[in-house]
Amino acid sequence: MAQRHHDLTDSTAGRAAPPVTGEVLAGYLRGQATEFLRALRLHRETGGGQNVGGQNGSGGGPADAVDATHALRRSARRISGSLHTFRPLLDPGWSEEIRPELAWVSGTLALEHACASRLERLLLALQRLSGATVIPPRTLASGTGAATVTAVPVAGSRKAAPPRAASTAPDRGNLTVGAAKAGALLDRQLTLARTRAHSTALQALGSSRFHAVADKVAVLASEVPLAPHAATADPRPLAAAAEERLADAVAALPLVTAGHPYNAEALIHGLSPDPAPHPQDAPWHQVRLLLRLHRYALEVLHGDDGPHGDDGVLLSAGQALDRHRDASEAAAAAAHAARTPRIAPATAYALGVLHADQRHEVEAARYAFQRSWQKQTVGTTTS
Repeated sequence: MAQRHHDLTDSTAGRAAPPVTGEVLAGYLRGQATEFLRALRLHRETGGGQNVGGQNGSGGGPADAVDATHALRRSARRISGSLHTFRPLLDPGWSEEIRPELAWVSGTLALEHACASRLERLLLALQRLSGATVIPPRTLASGTGAATVTAVPVAGSRKAAPPRAASTAPDRGNLTVGAAKAGALLDRQLTLARTRAHSTALQALGSSRFHAVADKVAVLASEVPLAPHAATADPRPLAAAAEERLADAVAALPLVTAGHPYNAEALIHGLSPDPAPHPQDAPWHQVRLLLRLHRYALEVLHGDDGPHGDDGVLLSAGQALDRHRDASEAAAAAAHAARTPRIAPATAYALGVLHADQRHEVEAARYAFQRSWQKQTVGTTTS
């Protein structure tokens, strides 16, 4: 049976506090809608139409445009996630219409940043593995500053990572020869992907579809279409159900395997020439999504200062799953580059080593998540 980590339905706690009703959800949604509109206004003021993901453009600086885009994604995710968790308290037709549109906005705006972050992560890893400078000057000058937030933990995660199994070290000489060409190949492929994502985001922000979403969010900032019974309904059972779904998904993970310092079976699958996504990754990505929904539900009930995990356990668990997602996608990008026709053997070798390194990072992230989740479970059973 799934185990709750926060008592969201404790009737004794409610005796000393005002009753919790759907108005709590309405207030949260109004606040997030206001944040969305504020971010949209900042995005336009900073010339965000030409600077979606940090590329230089007119208007405000790149950092301002990146902050505005991040704020748009953040509020869109929270509104969409809350509509999913608390949908019985909302007008069903309205919520089912706007929720996928907000997910579309968030996902579209995230693509360019993901490409930039993935490129920097891979280039830094390639440089660390080979000892050679592989980051092209054009990449350094292109302003991928926002990507450094996710790229830095590649090396830093070693401190929290489990010890790796003894294995033959890569041939540093051959790796150095192929690293520069591998880096150049990754730079070409991911920069092209980033440019396409930038164009897609520009088109999305100027589309009638996005304007329709913005109009609905503007209405949401003043009026939330709650269901008729929401005024007296308690949202805590719905938040508890979201927590149960998370706990059930975690229980289904291969934590016993991930608990070992080295998951040889996963690495064997990771080195497979099959271009399909890694078979073990999907359940972990699903847990990441459910953990995010659980955190948003806690924000609805308790605000930003609420119990989001004892000693930041939920936060650290979420960060581990973010690293897992980043490493798995980086490994897939390295594998995709290695399948480029007619590349030199040294280049293919460097990309193979890079792919294996990122799959090791996947295992390290799973191990870190397991440790965080165990702390959460122990804290619950002893409280």
